[in-house]
Amino acid sequence: MKRIVIALGGNALGDTPAEQLERVKITAKTVAKVVKAGYEVVVCHGNGPQVGMINLAFSKASEAGHVPSMPFPECTAMSQGYIGYHLQQAIDQALIEAGIDDTVVITMLTQVIVDENDPAFKNPTKPIGTYYDEATAKRLMEETGHKYIEDAGRGWRRVVASPVPVSIYERISLNTLINANHVVIAGGGGGIPVVKESNGSYHGVPAVVDKDLAAEKLAELVSADSLVILTAVDKVAINFGKPNQQLLDRMTIEEAEKYIEEGHFAPGSMLPKVKAAMQFAKSGDNRKAVICSLEKADEALNGTTGTEIVLK
Repeated sequence: MKRIVIALGGNALGDTPAEQLERVKITAKTVAKVVKAGYEVVVCHGNGPQVGMINLAFSKASEAGHVPSMPFPECTAMSQGYIGYHLQQAIDQALIEAGIDDTVVITMLTQVIVDENDPAFKNPTKPIGTYYDEATAKRLMEETGHKYIEDAGRGWRRVVASPVPVSIYERISLNTLINANHVVIAGGGGGIPVVKESNGSYHGVPAVVDKDLAAEKLAELVSADSLVILTAVDKVAINFGKPNQQLLDRMTIEEAEKYIEEGHFAPGSMLPKVKAAMQFAKSGDNRKAVICSLEKADEALNGTTGTEIVLK
């Protein structure tokens, strides 16, 4: 049986719990189709809007003196729980409707191991949380030692590191669950970043791991055959939005590197997806990554849509 990891963006889940409850049904139907086609499935998801709302709620309550502020690793853990709960229920229902009654859906709190010496910790660039005016941001920098920057002209925000994922703490348990015919929801929001102490224990750090890179690392560690990265478009394009736009059915690593050098993929949008896909394609023999739209993952696995990224 072939094994795949499906990576879903946080923006595809909506901006409110009610909206998310509806949006996850689309993902759930896609997952059910893939399971019915005979695949073992792991689902990873983003959490950008959701973890931002959690962080904002605690920040505002803390400023009002009602509760202590909440560390960012804990905010990520909360987002994994509530997004996972919605996905788990929706996928379970979709499997029932598809006539599949021998597959269990489970959400796994996921810690992603990062290197405490990763250069990203010396140059935090990932904006998180509340927008502040300049005076407040500078006061907070003095009081907390955190770094704040002006973000997109909307105000000042705290920035944290975005380190490269090294491994996943729960990797053995993940494989055990997949082998036991479970659909596993894992790696939410790129996982909770943790670093290893000298005594062998781990602790969370205020950072954000790119969700596509985390999904790629997870796919390697569970020996997946394919990594499917879901996005808002059916295929990757070069010259995107221009009269000479070209949709791609297939890309080799060499071609992808050329397109990146030519600046075809936007940072923070398609670029991290393509880089994660390239990394997975290079990680082992006969491994492929596919970038496609949310509703068409099953079709993409059959080669009828999406963009395949392969070694050569």
